[in-house]
Amino acid sequence: MRSGPLGRCAAAMITPFTEDGALDPAGAERLAAHLVRRGGCDALVVNGTTGESPTTSDAEKTQLIRAVRGAVGADALLVAGVGTADTRHTVERARSAQQAGADGLLVVTPYYSRPTQEAIARHLLTVADATELPVMLYDIPARTGEGTALTLDTLRRLAEHPRIVAVKDCSFDLLKAGRALAETDLAYYAGSDELNLPLLSIGASGVVSTAANVVGPQVRAVLDACAAGELETAGRRHRALLPLVAALTGHGPGTVAVKALFRAAGLPGGPVRPPLLPADPELTTLLAGALRTAVAEG
Repeated sequence: MRSGPLGRCAAAMITPFTEDGALDPAGAERLAAHLVRRGGCDALVVNGTTGESPTTSDAEKTQLIRAVRGAVGADALLVAGVGTADTRHTVERARSAQQAGADGLLVVTPYYSRPTQEAIARHLLTVADATELPVMLYDIPARTGEGTALTLDTLRRLAEHPRIVAVKDCSFDLLKAGRALAETDLAYYAGSDELNLPLLSIGASGVVSTAANVVGPQVRAVLDACAAGELETAGRRHRALLPLVAALTGHGPGTVAVKALFRAAGLPGGPVRPPLLPADPELTTLLAGALRTAVAEG
């Protein structure tokens, strides 16, 4: 495994809210400390999709970064999601994240307006020029829209920028990922838990994991086995997590599932914000069973 510039086992952290739907900074501090000191995570990604970034304000995003930074100190790297469909807004958020204490930026390809590859590249380069922080590109065409997947040519071009150092890969394109790993110095991070081991096996540096919110030590154990060359053990541990991954992501956004499990466990989380809806009792029961099995078998 390549050594990753932004950690190895990063949780795509949910954003805790109070019961009336307000940001819960104290809950975020408690959760961040839990994920790092008991959950096996050496990095946290905040203000991403799992953190309900579409429905949190810029002020809340900045407050969350400050709360998490204060909670974990130097014990973990803090990567802040700053991507929007507007280049100027993304630059503003990137600068605010740096001022608030982020160690790196997660920048999604611009969505909805369906920009060309040239426009996408210019957007990402402009953001990378705006701060001194390392940038993790976020390649997730299922959410950003048709035609917005980063092409191999664009990845090669972006890799030439000194601060563009990594990719959170949710493209489900192992051929492209493998070629990018071979032809650039970009560090790859699996962004979809079902592809953690496949991407690690071709040279990825780590994961940005939704599952790590609830099974961080088990996710970290896959990474550790892979790094030690114990591929049979890594495969067994990875397969043991797949029923939970299916439960977390197969019935709606992972945020909903994680918050349901946190509520049952007494961890900070609170409700989801509309348009998301909370998990129903049937899903909560399914999730709890899958979690027990993953912990027991992992």
